[in-house]
Amino acid sequence: MQRLLIFIGAAIVLVGLTWPWVSKLPLGHLPGDFQIDRPGMKFYFPLTTCLLVSGVISLIAWLLRK
Repeated sequence: MQRLLIFIGAAIVLVGLTWPWVSKLPLGHLPGDFQIDRPGMKFYFPLTTCLLVSGVISLIAWLLRK
């Protein structure tokens, strides 16, 4: 549990330090991200981005277990 908390904390710090570059990535505007814009309502669901991030996190977790 301690290793996990240290890893999560280090990952948050790393993302925070690299945020100026991370924010320029096209995540959230990929094909397959749904955006419905109607008068009085906006709906946004980043399906492709969620799948991509989930795959990367799963790969990192798999590599850390080996």
